[in-house]
Amino acid sequence: MTAVRGPLAGLRVIELAGLGPVPFAAMLFADLGADVVRVDRVGAAAVDPERYVMHRGRRSIAVDLKHADGREIVLRLADGAHAFLEGFRPGVTERLGIGPADVHARNARCIYGRMTGWGQDGPLAARAGHDIDYIAVSGALHTFARAGERPVPPVNLVGDFGGGGAFLAIGVLAALWEGGGQVVDAAMVDGSAVLTTMLHGLLAQGRWRDEPGVNFADTGSNFYEVYECADGRHVAVGAIEAQFYDELLAGLGLDRDAVPDRSDPANWPALKATFASAFRTRTRDEWDELFSRTDACVAPVLSLTEAPDHPHNAARHTFVDRNGITQPAPAPRFSRTPAELDRPPARPGQHTDEVLAELGYDAGTVARLRAQQVVDGGGS
Repeated sequence: MTAVRGPLAGLRVIELAGLGPVPFAAMLFADLGADVVRVDRVGAAAVDPERYVMHRGRRSIAVDLKHADGREIVLRLADGAHAFLEGFRPGVTERLGIGPADVHARNARCIYGRMTGWGQDGPLAARAGHDIDYIAVSGALHTFARAGERPVPPVNLVGDFGGGGAFLAIGVLAALWEGGGQVVDAAMVDGSAVLTTMLHGLLAQGRWRDEPGVNFADTGSNFYEVYECADGRHVAVGAIEAQFYDELLAGLGLDRDAVPDRSDPANWPALKATFASAFRTRTRDEWDELFSRTDACVAPVLSLTEAPDHPHNAARHTFVDRNGITQPAPAPRFSRTPAELDRPPARPGQHTDEVLAELGYDAGTVARLRAQQVVDGGGS
């Protein structure tokens, strides 16, 4: 197996193993060609690690971060790195002796990327939390609800990944462009707040109400909604613009002059009922076949296992099969330096010997470190 190739080839990233956003950011770097080394804990156990595809594309070394020799291994890794990623609570890496000051004393140009839920400061900085908590405080979770119903968490896509790992990756790349040596404080509460920027603009314009499920793009309207079909499956409708709405009405067999005016929100409930009755007359795939030739902005709601087989996704190779596992392909796409998935997810510590050898440790020293349980894991 060779490392992934792509536009970030030559970039070296060190990832302190964690959950959610940091592994996602590291995956993005690895997908685009960076050489990413994940530092796992000694004795770390993983459930079916070869199938945990978010760990794809990088090597793993298992190190006891609390041991002086383990700390030195991590700092040696940082010596040759362009970026260092960690997702511990504020102050933890400082106590371990691998905080920003420790890394910059060895490698002044290394970007130190810090990922937390609440950020490095503020009254909640030291508190525990998860995606759902961070997007609750940022205001994002409030928007994921139908009128009169409680919010539904969008899995952990908005906090961990959209507002977390993706912003960490952007921040590290921006700091690298600036010249290096910065600390990047990426917080999920901050990133998920940024994702709501458009809504704050609409609020300021008077075009959005601070009440979920009553607006044109949050299932309040009839033209931005999910409808059940004859087979119990669903289609998504996003016919916001007038010309697309006209095609939607035509596809549903509805006369524009015979239905209420959609420009008046008071008519949305009645229009929803009309649309719901119409969509229940055919199966999801029948509607997909009918609308796929139009600009009505209607799409089938596909499950995770269905999505890879959709003709559009198949034509673009949006999903790929690697080592018998179907998974999303790297994104975005590059005309001259395409990314290739050549390294499967690693077992914790799988590349310990290989990475230590690259750092200059001889076989005798590696054997001693293993005997002292400073490192562990299988060979490469």
